[in-house]
Amino acid sequence: MAVLKPSYERVKAARSNDRPMGGYYIKHMIDDFIELHGDRRFGDDGAIVAGVGYLDGIPVTAIAMERGDSIEERMRRNFGCPSPEGYRKALRLMKEAEKFHRPIICFIGSSGANPGIEAEERGQGEAIAENLVEMMGIKSPIISVVVGEGGSGGALALGVCDTAIMLENSVYSVISPEGCASILWKDSAKAPEAADALKLTADDLYKFGIVEYVIEEENRTSEEICSALKRCVKDEIIAKKALSVDELLDGRYNKFRKIGNCEDNQ
Repeated sequence: MAVLKPSYERVKAARSNDRPMGGYYIKHMIDDFIELHGDRRFGDDGAIVAGVGYLDGIPVTAIAMERGDSIEERMRRNFGCPSPEGYRKALRLMKEAEKFHRPIICFIGSSGANPGIEAEERGQGEAIAENLVEMMGIKSPIISVVVGEGGSGGALALGVCDTAIMLENSVYSVISPEGCASILWKDSAKAPEAADALKLTADDLYKFGIVEYVIEEENRTSEEICSALKRCVKDEIIAKKALSVDELLDGRYNKFRKIGNCEDNQ
């Protein structure tokens, strides 16, 4: 990887308004993509784009967090913060992918789940928890890619996977640096110190064994980054499709079981 930037610089890069989000990668990686809508319970959530298509001829289900470009689109998509119906839509399509033996690709990029009272009334915590439980047992390969800011349980709801990939300037954490600083030091201005302590960069998480691959961004265009990511995802899908269901699920279980084991992750 290139020379490491301070952790908080990575956070700012992950949040950049110019940074491509999940919808960009679906558009440039998934051929003949057909978007599907609704959770069959309440409604549709614009913060999550989901559907079916082909990755170099391989039928896949693609699910992405999307914040939008214009201010009008960002308001419609709630600035990329999913509501319960978004997570339930994602799970509905994952179960469909399992039925038809399609690999699943999740693109993660959100500061977190919608914290509004309406989302809580519709079962935000339950929707996230249900995804975590169900994804652990989905009998299709799941590849999750953190393309921007992966924030808290809102990101983890699409993060239970067989292979985790991060872009070099993305971040993945249980809480934002500002939130962490406000809790620990009662001062959000200490966010840079919190970012260092959280170990939220792609390099940190690769060293801990939480992610398997980091896609370099330095001196690359968005098209070049997308091309490198596409090759990596395709290789992982081919490798995981070669496994039996038992091998796939055992590998997924062991991937998460080892997290927090300091001796194994040194």
